Amino acid sequence: MNNLVILPILIPFLIGTILIFFAKQHQIQRVISGFTAVALLGISIYMAVVVYHQGITTLAVGNWQPPFGIVLVADMFATMMLILSSIVGVVCLFFAFQTISNEREKFYFYPFYFFLLAGVNGAFLTGDLFNLFVFFEVMLIASYILIVIGGTKYQLRESLKYVIINIFASILFIVGVAYIYAATGTLNFADLAVKVAELEQQGVLNVIAILFLIVFAMKGALFPLYFWLPRSYYGPPAAIAALFGGLLTKVGIYAIFRMFTLVFNHDPGFTHNIILALAGLTMFFGVLGAVSQFDFKRILSYHIISQVGYMVMGLGIFTPLAIAGAIYYIAHHIIVKAALFLFAGATQKLTGTTNLKEMGGILKTHPWLAWLFFISAISLAGIPPLSGFFSKFALILAGFEEGRYIIVTVALIVGLLTLFSMMKIFIYAFWGEQKMTTEQAKQKIGKVILPIVPLVALTIILGFFAEPIFQYSLAVANEILDPSIYINSVLKE
Repeated sequence: MNNLVILPILIPFLIGTILIFFAKQHQIQRVISGFTAVALLGISIYMAVVVYHQGITTLAVGNWQPPFGIVLVADMFATMMLILSSIVGVVCLFFAFQTISNEREKFYFYPFYFFLLAGVNGAFLTGDLFNLFVFFEVMLIASYILIVIGGTKYQLRESLKYVIINIFASILFIVGVAYIYAATGTLNFADLAVKVAELEQQGVLNVIAILFLIVFAMKGALFPLYFWLPRSYYGPPAAIAALFGGLLTKVGIYAIFRMFTLVFNHDPGFTHNIILALAGLTMFFGVLGAVSQFDFKRILSYHIISQVGYMVMGLGIFTPLAIAGAIYYIAHHIIVKAALFLFAGATQKLTGTTNLKEMGGILKTHPWLAWLFFISAISLAGIPPLSGFFSKFALILAGFEEGRYIIVTVALIVGLLTLFSMMKIFIYAFWGEQKMTTEQAKQKIGKVILPIVPLVALTIILGFFAEPIFQYSLAVANEILDPSIYINSVLKE
């Protein structure tokens, strides 16, 4: 089992390399890519089952034992994120088969798609802070290529901002790595947790903690460092926007959860109250941006920001119920947000636009598309009995239990404004007078919708089977809130 831990990183990296040699043979690339994505999903599910039953699994790469060597760690949180990464990877890939242009395919779309997945999976599995930086860079370099594929003027202009902000965040990241190594003499997560607990210089540790919070807030799009996201995610094709919207910001959120439950848990009265304040501001300003927009993809882009706020709200409250609600919410959001971006791509393929004022009447011509979108939209808004309701309910309940009434009020208001903005999309794009031409109305998009159906099914399943899924989330929360489990598994104490 230990050697399996490296497969979610090794397989996409090797397949991405192989696909470079088939750059001109699109059909071969599609076959190899499809089989690989499905295999990754199977491996991720198997790893999650084994870890759930047998406990945390580690791999000392090259047999160099921690804390001196590179270690990969598969705990319940990491394997859950691997499954979500693989689900989104499969769905977005098969959607790309139907929608991506040949012009984009020939510029190494599939190789960099898998390089990005290798970076994402590596970030989830690494047990070392410097290697987290390395995997972030692998992910980001691949994303720089994917976000400019197509080379429109808008894409190039907005992607430049995306590249600049991420390079700046990477510089701060390496500065933070240097500072924490100077303070503790180690970069292994488990060893860091031990050394930080022994240090008495809380002021220095708090400065380092805030530096890392800024780094991951840039990558996770927290207030006030989210300004790069809405326009950057608007430009790429829907398959890439869905992959980015579903996955990339969650890698930053995952890093915040990992660092502030395992390493920087020495002064939660300081660090986690700051996180809670950022959560409220992120939710509020993100949803205001969504409400003000009249473009399908831009509304969804702003909702990435507002929904990230709910996730870090759970970390800021810092109780098992709140963390479990946040973990549940991460799973819900990755699935639903990817689905919504793909629906935006399907409607754009149908109507030729994402401007809501130029759309209308899709419900009459393509009812399946309309109602599947409707289910995903109300799930994002938190309407029962779908996944969005139960994940938000846990967070709200945890907030009331801890007397965090301000953040609870903000969360409830943001939920109402989310519902308003999603119904605006439904009314303008799907309801009302038909604005498509006769040729557009006759288009058959069943093959385009088909890859999205599993995501819609999953948000229904996550809602109707909320109890066992929440119990799993609670088990994950209890594991990450007890650092000794992680430390003992890695350092074999």
